[in-house]
Amino acid sequence: MSTPVSAADPLLRERSHLAASRAALRAMREDVQSLDISDVTANWVNAQILERQIADRVKALADLSDTPLFFGRLDYLHAPGAERAEGAEGERFYIGRRHVHDHDGDPMVIDWRAPVSQPFYRASRKDPMDVGLRRRFGYTGGDLTAYEDEHLSDPAEAATTSKLLQREIERPRVGPMRDIVATIQPEQDEIVRSGLGGSVCVQGGPGTGKTAVGLHRVAYLLYAHRERLARTGTLVIGPNRSFLSYIEQVLPALGELTVRQATVDDLVAQVEVRGTDEAPAAIVKGDARMAEVLRRALYSHVTLPTEPVVVVRGSRRWRVPAYELDQIVRELLDRGIRYGAARDALPQRVAHAVLVQMERAGEAPDDRVQDAVARNSAVKAAVKAVWPPVDPAKLVLRLLTDAEFLAEHAEGILTEEERTTILWAKPVRSVRSARWSAADAVLIDEAGDLVERTHSLGHVVLDEAQDLSPMQYRAVGRRCTTGSATVLGDLAQGTTPWATRSWEEALAHLGKADAVIEELTAGFRVPTDVIAYASRLLPHIAPGLTPVASVRENAGSFEIRAVSDDGDVVAACEESLRNEGSTGLIAADVRVPALAEALGAAGIPFLAPGEETTRETRLTLVPASLAKGLEYDHVVLDEPSAVVDAEPDERTGLRRLYVALTRAVSGLVVTHATGLPPQLADR
Repeated sequence: MSTPVSAADPLLRERSHLAASRAALRAMREDVQSLDISDVTANWVNAQILERQIADRVKALADLSDTPLFFGRLDYLHAPGAERAEGAEGERFYIGRRHVHDHDGDPMVIDWRAPVSQPFYRASRKDPMDVGLRRRFGYTGGDLTAYEDEHLSDPAEAATTSKLLQREIERPRVGPMRDIVATIQPEQDEIVRSGLGGSVCVQGGPGTGKTAVGLHRVAYLLYAHRERLARTGTLVIGPNRSFLSYIEQVLPALGELTVRQATVDDLVAQVEVRGTDEAPAAIVKGDARMAEVLRRALYSHVTLPTEPVVVVRGSRRWRVPAYELDQIVRELLDRGIRYGAARDALPQRVAHAVLVQMERAGEAPDDRVQDAVARNSAVKAAVKAVWPPVDPAKLVLRLLTDAEFLAEHAEGILTEEERTTILWAKPVRSVRSARWSAADAVLIDEAGDLVERTHSLGHVVLDEAQDLSPMQYRAVGRRCTTGSATVLGDLAQGTTPWATRSWEEALAHLGKADAVIEELTAGFRVPTDVIAYASRLLPHIAPGLTPVASVRENAGSFEIRAVSDDGDVVAACEESLRNEGSTGLIAADVRVPALAEALGAAGIPFLAPGEETTRETRLTLVPASLAKGLEYDHVVLDEPSAVVDAEPDERTGLRRLYVALTRAVSGLVVTHATGLPPQLADR
């Protein structure tokens, strides 16, 4: 049970440890700041690298005044064995966001990712993991104000739900997404601590914490495999900039500053995207079959040689006959190596054939001679004729504008109707003047990878993955061919015409068919009545998917309200703003300008998605198309039918509505002037 502030001794001791830990952290930071590197750097380049590393370390050791330095304590029953050699009998560990040690090097706070911290998340009365006492701490701002104890080995103590844990989960929020290190649940912790070698796919409904799990898995992997991931890199991919702005503070708050964040569009930004596709064209361009069309089109540039190559060196002429050149080219094609790599290898292969002739003639050529022959003008001319360079963007442009070229290489792959769908109606003079779409950029990225291998990272997190096309999955998969991936999503929230139908299919396109699929079904953030109402849509948008079961004790608030005009919607927002925390007004995109005008007329300040809420401005006006992945303490959802009608088909519209309905953490008011979608009717 929670202990009030008046219970002086235990609480004062914990506050004293907090103060001492903060002082130790300050000392650690000052030690780093005082480092003198003048005598340890050989040159200015090394000095700059070391200065940057020191600056990053200083940032990582920042003490955020409103963020608890530790949130829990573990008291072990016995001296740990070989597996927990850190401990001794009676030893206790304070669990926090980062490691803190005193001037002697003894730990004052243990990083939540350390093995000794794991029982804080996993221990139970059924399996106490040798923990006698688990203590949780409650904070107000940055001040420690309460604690709560669980005696896991005491059979007389009844199991109860942690009030502090529940309060932390349900705490209203202002600003960007926070970390969840104090509230990670056992099923979430299992995913977070899964190894770097394997890929994981997490299917999770609204409020199950899948995004937080993915981000915390990155933080854990960086802790457990820091040296390896420092070499290979990590990347978090989100659906849009608003989403990335919302989550961008989670990893820095955990001391991790080196993780890059991007959208899929950022990854493939080799051309400027200025155009858009109609849904039928985007579906075809996003189909995995386009990869084979591109491969055929690219390798059609290779022509088998019909003329010999004659290399002149001094007074000697060396002739490589056409049949031998033909054999070299065919061998390179049969090996299936990338177009550019094969093109680079071809002159060396031809030069090797010349060197064999030289050796037979009694000469003793070395590698320098082979390189010189490979650079010979006759060899270079032959290579250019047989295996010419190909620009990926020009290749895609030709496919989209030359009907005969597309028909030739899409034969047996795309139907005539599909080819017509993706052909551009007007000719384009150049790559630069083309109005490329987002789907076109993905095709160019695919073509680029066929020419030159894409750099692979150590680990990639892909969030809101259900909305990707097969070709987009391939683009992401290229970034982790030698690494692993964490795929996060909810099939019920797929809001593109090409949305994922199954995770098995998606993982195959990603190149991670062996990934483990985990499902999170316990809802920690969305109130019971809200998720139950939204789940009425599941039979229509994702039949067979397990509905989320809210585990919150606080049921929150939920209301369906008929309104007559935009003034009534504004009034609902004003009511929500009387509560603590953030408010989101979510509406169909076409309704946003009118609602913005109504809010302005009422003198209510508001933000756009991605802008950080403050104590003074807590209302965000959210187009339904950008609501995915965001959450607010209170939501006013305007005109559900308009949200559905804005999409190209009913299923996509209902999925968009499902997303909008599940953004609320504490309360939801649904306002409507027209009828509600029939799928929301009582069942």
